[in-house]
Amino acid sequence: MATDHIRYDILAQAALRGVVRTVLADAAKKGLPGEHHFKITFNTTAPGVRLSERMRARYPKDMTIVLQHQFWDLAVTEQAFEVGLSFGGVPERVVVPFEAVTAFYDPAVQFGFQFETMDGTAEPEVDEGPTTAEKMEKMEKMEKMEKMEKMEKAPAAIRAVADDKRPEALPGPSEAAAAAPDQGPGGEVVRLDRFRKK
Repeated sequence: MATDHIRYDILAQAALRGVVRTVLADAAKKGLPGEHHFKITFNTTAPGVRLSERMRARYPKDMTIVLQHQFWDLAVTEQAFEVGLSFGGVPERVVVPFEAVTAFYDPAVQFGFQFETMDGTAEPEVDEGPTTAEKMEKMEKMEKMEKMEKMEKAPAAIRAVADDKRPEALPGPSEAAAAAPDQGPGGEVVRLDRFRKK
């Protein structure tokens, strides 16, 4: 497989983070349109994440926030978003860099995506089914097994054909010439010694 020097995976991740940035910036200016609302999961240990000690103790690895009814002062910059939320009746201010976001979902239209984490591995899918790479690997293994089975069956088929036409049963070159019937004019076998001077 060829090496991806362009790094399409990184470009795609940056583009999707741009989608989140644009959507949140629009919501900060105009509010949430229609029934749209957002579930945003982020890594609480990522650099730049600001969270109260109470919330960090409660969510030591990752956290999902919902921007729907009870949020205020949403502010979006090029690098991060900041929002006020209520957790159990206690107001909190959260700052999340876009690089820390691991998943984004809009339940109103069933649209969302997951990002790779900071260490380059993908967040686990909700589906827990095999990944595309695992499916491809499984298909390659099945193709190899089919080829191996065909190769194992092939010699037996060749032997069966060879048994029907044994080399010793075929006439040799001299026997074939002797057994050839007279072909009539234009088809007779001419011997060279006929033309030699005697």
